[in-house]
Amino acid sequence: MTAPADTATDLAIRLRRAAFNRALAERDLSAIQPILAPDAVLVAGTDSALLSGRKAQLLAWKREFAAPDPTTYTRTPDRIEPSPAGPMAMEHGHWQGVTAASGTMLAHGSYAAKWRKVGADWVIEAEIYLTLG
Repeated sequence: MTAPADTATDLAIRLRRAAFNRALAERDLSAIQPILAPDAVLVAGTDSALLSGRKAQLLAWKREFAAPDPTTYTRTPDRIEPSPAGPMAMEHGHWQGVTAASGTMLAHGSYAAKWRKVGADWVIEAEIYLTLG
């Protein structure tokens, strides 16, 4: 059963996702940090590598940003599903990774992200990616 539409939650999560995308494009680790919960989990799309915890994710992004031609990843939400059981929501969407220098698409797919409201802010608790091409 899908939770009823919640415009405030939808907008807040879309704004946080836009901030995360902007931080990735600008290679700004300090802007990524507050969007991730301390124990955030990410399951990568192609190899299903597990990145457990904010520190592990920031280290992975630091390595990616230092690459000669880093990949810029963009996540685009298709749907935000708020939970009636608590301050949580699921984001469903699609992603792509393009080379920073040429803009050549290297990979794309779908994803789901679980968000939780902590204080006034929404943070990512978990993300799982599927590579489709």
